[in-house]
Amino acid sequence: MHIFIVLRCKKPQTALLLCQKAVFLQPTTSKRKTSMSKMRFYALQELANRRPVKVDYPSEKLSDYYGDHVFDRKKMQEYLPSEAYKAVINAIEKGTPINREMADMIANGMKNWAKTFNVTHYTHWFQPLTDGTAEKHDGFIEFGDDGDVIERFSGKLLIQQEPDASSFPNGGIRNTFEARGYTAWDVSSPAFIVDSTLCIPTIFISYTGEALDYKTPLLKALAAVDKAATEVCKMFDPNVKRVFANLGWEQEYFLVDTALHNARPDLCLTGRTLMGHSSAKDQQLDDHYFGSIPPRVTNFMKELELECHRLGIPAKTRHNEVAPNQFELAPIFEDVNRANDHNQLVMDLMKRIAAKHNFTVLLHEKPFKGVNGSGKHNNWSLCTDTGINLFSPAKTAEGNMLFLTFIVNVLMMVYKNQDLLRASIVSAGNSHRLGANEAPPAILSIFLGRHLSHMLDEIVARLSDAKLTPDEKKALQLGIGRIPAILQDNTDRNRTSPFAFTGNRFEFRAAGSSANCAASMIVINAAMAHQLNEFKAQIDELTAGGMEQEEALYKVLKETIIASQNIRFEGDGYSEGWKEEAARRGLTNICHVPEAIMKFNDPQSRSVLIGEKIFNENELNCRVEVELEKFTKKLQIESRVLGDLAINHIVPTAVIYQNRLLENLRGLKEIFSAEEYAEMAEDRKDLVREIQRRILSIKDAVQNMTEARKVANHLDSHVEKAFSYEEKVRPYLEEIRDHIDHLELEIDDEIWPLPKYRELLFTK
Repeated sequence: MHIFIVLRCKKPQTALLLCQKAVFLQPTTSKRKTSMSKMRFYALQELANRRPVKVDYPSEKLSDYYGDHVFDRKKMQEYLPSEAYKAVINAIEKGTPINREMADMIANGMKNWAKTFNVTHYTHWFQPLTDGTAEKHDGFIEFGDDGDVIERFSGKLLIQQEPDASSFPNGGIRNTFEARGYTAWDVSSPAFIVDSTLCIPTIFISYTGEALDYKTPLLKALAAVDKAATEVCKMFDPNVKRVFANLGWEQEYFLVDTALHNARPDLCLTGRTLMGHSSAKDQQLDDHYFGSIPPRVTNFMKELELECHRLGIPAKTRHNEVAPNQFELAPIFEDVNRANDHNQLVMDLMKRIAAKHNFTVLLHEKPFKGVNGSGKHNNWSLCTDTGINLFSPAKTAEGNMLFLTFIVNVLMMVYKNQDLLRASIVSAGNSHRLGANEAPPAILSIFLGRHLSHMLDEIVARLSDAKLTPDEKKALQLGIGRIPAILQDNTDRNRTSPFAFTGNRFEFRAAGSSANCAASMIVINAAMAHQLNEFKAQIDELTAGGMEQEEALYKVLKETIIASQNIRFEGDGYSEGWKEEAARRGLTNICHVPEAIMKFNDPQSRSVLIGEKIFNENELNCRVEVELEKFTKKLQIESRVLGDLAINHIVPTAVIYQNRLLENLRGLKEIFSAEEYAEMAEDRKDLVREIQRRILSIKDAVQNMTEARKVANHLDSHVEKAFSYEEKVRPYLEEIRDHIDHLELEIDDEIWPLPKYRELLFTK
């Protein structure tokens, strides 16, 4: 019995899609009224009716609404008394504490501004160690002295609140019975409005003062690099008083239609597809990259940019990425703290706005096997308060000496801290991406471009331990003075380099798309501070011994260039030859996630993170434990989800199809002669045997994976547990997937329970 459906559709392609799926509908005789295969059909049916969602702009002029949801300096001047405004500015620029009276004025002005947008609640918005953000909304409602309800927001509530510290990842710093923690206002990052809530950026610390978030150590790292870089800059220009670290992030992401997403339990629960055979066409033709953006996606991007601009996020670039359904958003660079806040906010905005457009955003680093994953390229630079970008060539030889000094120190910083940098970006998700032909390898190296790299070699060749003669000094200065001309149009890009110089900044390409930018920015800025301090100490030691500062600078620069030369690499970072060359150079290639995490505890890492007072001993141990635990739990979830799907959905589907084949064999035997039957039936018998082999292999692997997981779960040490999951549990994920992906090719498309890659990756 079949069901025939009469279709009336405006578009022929819609009718065709519905017809292709409708002919497979069977009468509902099964006890399971909505099977997974029917969910797949309904999702495709819903997809066929999707239309772009209209986006309404508040004004045709961007400047009319840019930052209107941000309590910036302009709003402060309007809503705060002059003394309160000055108190905020002094706190931002000089670190001057804000007293209770000023805090009350600021809070009241902030509330009055927020009320113009019909805001009803406020929240301390912070960044716990979950890679997301956290918020608890409280109303402005209070009882007045006469018992009537009033709206009030005090300085006390603005400056500090007390969330439950034991309910967030804390590495054992807080137990359930020691719940108290504090959030404290970060005055350097402006408050903003989302929906009907006033959001106040804050740090998050435990009752005993340890950092439980990303913002606290980030602010410490930024202060450390400011102090160290300023001291080095003063050797060249005594007018430099501050150095700021800037960040321009590039956020890659996938969009999947929500209906299809909801029909994939693995995507819903883990953020990636734990099974799925590659589509016949994916990214081979490179036709999606920078291609025309589909209308539904364009409207999503428009609304996302609109909300970004209202929140003062300078979103500038949007485009198709390499993989189908993959896209990118990039803003203009900002100071690291604000840029990091904005990236966290953007990731949240993406999810909420995508839902309005019937999309689900995938921020996992590798949601689809076989196509490019998603990263978050961190473009990092250092700039002085006198307007100099320390990674930009200058017009004078002296200015270029400053440029070279910082470039050379970046080389040494990465060389000495390659394992720490690797630890800062490692995760369960990013481990699927790093090292593939789409992302930087696990080996840390720096691409300078052959022209700049050759210039460094020339400088080493010209410098000697003896004092430079006037002619040698002039020749050196002439060479250094040629740097801008050398770099003009000669700073090629190397997509295979994890740390590439791109003209006026360094691009750290290895960070994962779901990560908090602060994780890598803490390490980079702290390590740079540590390196600059050591560099300055070497020069000070030589000058204390009677050497002129200029000669001391040349000597230390030469030694640093030579010592760090192994980290420079201009070639293909994806090649097998580079792995061998890197090993000869003494560069590490750590692909084991827990092993990489443990590098936080290496002596060099501790000298940076504890030596620069970014973390204390307890805080650093906390970070290591939290990262190991996150890795373990993510693998645990993936293992459980895959086991459930394999046994409860894939195996039963395979058995159903196997039974159809057996029924077909019986039918053939009744109709055809023995000779004809034997000739026709052999291929079906082979397929039945193949399916049975896959079924048994899946069941055995799931059972073995479950047992390995049980063993790992009973280990007491977080380190042992993480290593056990990496080495004993994780391999089964690929083994089980391989069998399922083969079954996907062998089983009738009519009954396959999950949306396939060709459906997930090509939704418009």
